[in-house]
Amino acid sequence: MNAELKRLHSPDIHDLKLYQPEVPEKFGFLLQVMVGPEGVDGEESFNVEVCTPKWLEETYGMNEVVIGRHHLIVREYNYQKIVDTIQNFLRECTGENWIEVAEKVSRIGKWEFEDYID
Repeated sequence: MNAELKRLHSPDIHDLKLYQPEVPEKFGFLLQVMVGPEGVDGEESFNVEVCTPKWLEETYGMNEVVIGRHHLIVREYNYQKIVDTIQNFLRECTGENWIEVAEKVSRIGKWEFEDYID
């Protein structure tokens, strides 16, 4: 089974394709990467903080140690580069079932069912 990017969404940005940060070298926003099994309807959310190094410095301070899990660090906002990077990452997310695939996808973003216990 393979992962497929279904769509991208941000509660912070109305139109990701047209977005231009106010300060191009310093921004951060939540990106919801909607992924599901390839060729099958349905999707699940994987949350990623897209940010620049300067945003990290301002948000966390120069002397802090930051665990970078679920962050996509960019030098500039380029929608197509972000899409291409995510799609290239997803090509490596395969498994015998959706749980195996989703656990691999969750390395890039926090899976909505991460740590879920039935």
